[in-house]
Amino acid sequence: MKALLVYPEWPDTYWSFKHALPFEGKRSVFPPLGLLTVASLLPETWEQRLVDVNIRPVTDADLKWADVVLISAMLVQKENMMGILSRCRALGLRTVVGGPISSCMTDLPMYADHVVVGEAEELVGGLVADLERGVAKPLYQAPELPGLNTTPLPKLDLINAKYYSSMAIQYSRGCPFNCEFCDIIEIYGRKPRAKSPAQMVAELEQLYARKWRGPIFIVDDNFIGNKRKVKELLPVMAEWNTRHGRPFTFYTEASVNLADDQELLQMMKDASFDRVFLGIETPAEESLKEAQKMQNTHRSLLESVRRIQRYGMEVMAGFIVGFDNDPEDIFDRQVNFIQESAIPLAMVGLLQAIPGTQLYRRLQKEGRIVNDGDGNNLDLRLNFTPRMDPQRLVEGYRSILQRIYRPDVYYERVRNFLAQYQPHTSRRRLSLSDCQALARSILRQGIFSRHAFSYWRLFLAASTRYRQSFGSAIRLAIMGYHFQKLTRLTISRD
Repeated sequence: MKALLVYPEWPDTYWSFKHALPFEGKRSVFPPLGLLTVASLLPETWEQRLVDVNIRPVTDADLKWADVVLISAMLVQKENMMGILSRCRALGLRTVVGGPISSCMTDLPMYADHVVVGEAEELVGGLVADLERGVAKPLYQAPELPGLNTTPLPKLDLINAKYYSSMAIQYSRGCPFNCEFCDIIEIYGRKPRAKSPAQMVAELEQLYARKWRGPIFIVDDNFIGNKRKVKELLPVMAEWNTRHGRPFTFYTEASVNLADDQELLQMMKDASFDRVFLGIETPAEESLKEAQKMQNTHRSLLESVRRIQRYGMEVMAGFIVGFDNDPEDIFDRQVNFIQESAIPLAMVGLLQAIPGTQLYRRLQKEGRIVNDGDGNNLDLRLNFTPRMDPQRLVEGYRSILQRIYRPDVYYERVRNFLAQYQPHTSRRRLSLSDCQALARSILRQGIFSRHAFSYWRLFLAASTRYRQSFGSAIRLAIMGYHFQKLTRLTISRD
């Protein structure tokens, strides 16, 4: 059987980094790890091809070659996925859809022949057997959450790594917290399940053997969900990375309570973690309590961010406006917090009630759901009726973006970050793509730009006072270009 695995296109959002990737000659941030793992679960007798639409489009020749098309997607990729499904249906080509979208798009069986809800390890065998016999069912649902001890190595020979800015590894699934708006705990559960250190080493070895050098994204939604197991893993990662001459740096997502554990912070630093994304959401404690994000309450969020930065990890963070308990001054408070904390990459979005979450169920009972949303929190079309006047909420959101991504303000925030950031002592030599990115940044941001003065102020500070962080400064300048362009697009929409 010929299986075409397809990963739909990301829309233009903060998370796509589409406007930053061309600086380093890349096309996407990281490869579709879920599909690559599913590929390893398919029979060796099946022929396989993978098309990541972020790298190149799906052609008619691709579809005509295939016997079945397997798609994995997130809700935000819905529009592109629907177009692919329509093309397949026109050709009479069987389709299988899985991934997070299958857990929140209830009408998906209307568009795909077979829908897989849940994790793949214990489902793929039955699906494959049914497809081969021509008796595949419309719906396959995992009876329970599997352990990760049987998760295979991803099938990396299906991709060309040169098109990606990072590689990706998954260590664990699940999160112990109970945030009302989050679909992660609904899909993967609240008891984190993890791979063994030996499995992780095998994944590092595979990437090393394929000549990858550079950043690796640990894709876990909360890397420190099980601190005990993480502390068993990190020394193994640090030893492996040191023994191989530190070919990799790592970045991941974690909860704010990372800041409470200095032993864990040191372990992550020793293992070459240099970035971490935190779900801060809001400085308004009443809104955090409403969202059941109790791990962020009764603490100084500012001090938590600064402590992590002092361990050589740049903090990226998510912020949300639109909670019922947001105070009248929430827009100013968000801006002030972002500037004071010196978080360069602040992903600020409007609250969305995603189907399948506690938030969606509550608002549905209250008669406040307008539509199912699209997973893009840059979308100014609210999918629920907020307590705040909707026009005021959208205008306040626009005002946050305008203020934090105004080039002079953004570059100042990066300089403030560099002043309190304590990077790792080891400095990776600039690669060819690093040098190309630097040259493109100077040309586009330092010469052909109305904001060149602010750019050169950052460049001068990075090349004199913060030389150890020069690479980080240029990367953040380039990321700023992406955020500034998307901000202009967002605030100009109706």
